[in-house]
Amino acid sequence: MTAAEEGVLLLCCALGDPHAQPLTAAQFRDLGRLIRSRGLSGDPLSQLTAARLRAFGVAPTLADQILRLLDRQARLSAYLRTAADRGIYPLTRLNAAYPARLRAKAGFLSPPVLFCRGDSALFAKPSIAVVGSRRLRPENAAFARQAGTLAAQEGFTLVSGGAVGADQEAQSACLAHGGNAVIFPADALSSHPALEHVLYCSAGGYEYGFSTRRALARNGFIHMQGDRTLVAQCTPEMGGSWAGSVENLRHGYSELFVFDDGSPGARALMARGATGVSRLESINALSPGQLRLL
Repeated sequence: MTAAEEGVLLLCCALGDPHAQPLTAAQFRDLGRLIRSRGLSGDPLSQLTAARLRAFGVAPTLADQILRLLDRQARLSAYLRTAADRGIYPLTRLNAAYPARLRAKAGFLSPPVLFCRGDSALFAKPSIAVVGSRRLRPENAAFARQAGTLAAQEGFTLVSGGAVGADQEAQSACLAHGGNAVIFPADALSSHPALEHVLYCSAGGYEYGFSTRRALARNGFIHMQGDRTLVAQCTPEMGGSWAGSVENLRHGYSELFVFDDGSPGARALMARGATGVSRLESINALSPGQLRLL
């Protein structure tokens, strides 16, 4: 790991300290722009001092926060040793293995650091995201399973959040047919054991438990990582599946398709621009604007 990558970890990760107050993605973006505008080269973070930050016009409170975060080398080393013992490793945005889709679609607001367990090469594979409610009707569960099966058969990596319901239905079917999966869990990455053909990833740290904020954020990552996204089931104006799908349609993270089951959720997404799919026979055949697959 380079000194610059260590700097990203120090600035952007709590490293197991609940009082650390790491920089937000926006704060880290602004600091990077400031450093580049001042022409610092080599290892610029090691050149940051209180005097230099004041000269750059950084507010005293933020300058103190930056210097406190950078002065945590011993904590960083211990945190990474524990991660390595669990088969977990960090990917910063400076690393070539960092998912290109997240970098391209979220830009400087993509997570500065992802913690991963599994083969990061899966990030570069053609991908299909599957999202949906936790409590599925039988026909919607069958749709999610069909999506997972086709993902494996047609060479797509399945992307999901690993939650009960549509996520696990699709994931189980994909793995059962020899496929691969990228999972963005909403709870602690460290609670998910290593599985063959599965890459788990979590923004900012591997020990963070579930929170609504983290769950909603990872929904965006799922939609961004998929070349296309399939919605197995959702309820209008309720839940993460709905919120993530509407955000996708607003920002164009990926082509969005929804199981056209006649439900209010499907009709509402289609009214906002999602493509309805009444019968799923091929992921490769999915195309925006179609009314249905026959």
